[in-house]
Amino acid sequence: MAKDVEAVPGEGFQTRDYQDPPPAPFIDGAELKKWSFYRAVIAEFVATLLFLYITVLTVIGYKIQSDTTAGGVDCGGVGILGIAWAFGGMIFILVYCTAGISGGHINPAVTFGLFLARKVSLPRAILYIVAQCLGAICGVGFVKAFQSSYYDRYGGGANSLADGYSTGTGLAAEIIGTFVLVYTVFSATDPKRSARDSHVPVLAPLPIGFAVFMVHLATIPITGTGINPARSFGAAVIFNKSKPWDDHWIFWVGPFIGAAIAAFYHQFVLRASGSKSLGSFRSAANV
Repeated sequence: MAKDVEAVPGEGFQTRDYQDPPPAPFIDGAELKKWSFYRAVIAEFVATLLFLYITVLTVIGYKIQSDTTAGGVDCGGVGILGIAWAFGGMIFILVYCTAGISGGHINPAVTFGLFLARKVSLPRAILYIVAQCLGAICGVGFVKAFQSSYYDRYGGGANSLADGYSTGTGLAAEIIGTFVLVYTVFSATDPKRSARDSHVPVLAPLPIGFAVFMVHLATIPITGTGINPARSFGAAVIFNKSKPWDDHWIFWVGPFIGAAIAAFYHQFVLRASGSKSLGSFRSAANV
């Protein structure tokens, strides 16, 4: 048990209890015997399937409506803004729906960052990532099945580095974009903040979805925006063309580096400095 310190005008510093969950064991054999563990894995599979189905279908629909050679019009469809809203909105919806079951990861980079911060065990992290990748493949597979006449023509929603950008630029875009997302996840779900502001657990999906939206606005022109290795992997598997596979490593290495940096920054810089500040506040109160 720890104390959260806040200043109240005219009353000095007041404390409020909050509980940091204990670090997850590296390997937890007990959780493998629980139905709740496998229910969480299923939830990650279904959520990632729905995420890829809606978002890739939005991308294909936009390209159909804006293709002037096939009866579309310039600036037709939802545009980049609409695509960004589709990705961010689906994350908001799915995190809200699954947070109480699996934690609402829906992204191997998020799972990796939480594993590094000892929020999940190794078996849970591995099975989550497998479920997310399989869900992504199935989700994009449904898109191809329902849009078979347009899927290959319009790129299948696959991520690749855009012409005119270097590999380093694409990798940096993925690292920074994933850092923004995972940092937001840590901040929105911080138990210290939840204790101080009781509404935070309810609102947590909103900033996470908005972070996805903002990153898409910035990086769609560069990489199509990965920041989610399962999203990139599922589209690459179903589209199965050389360009997305040639660039595919960017969409694993970049997000995992960004997630690792975000985990380190939140756990060892922000939370550590918070502990130091807390100690100084207590010292001041005892003087």
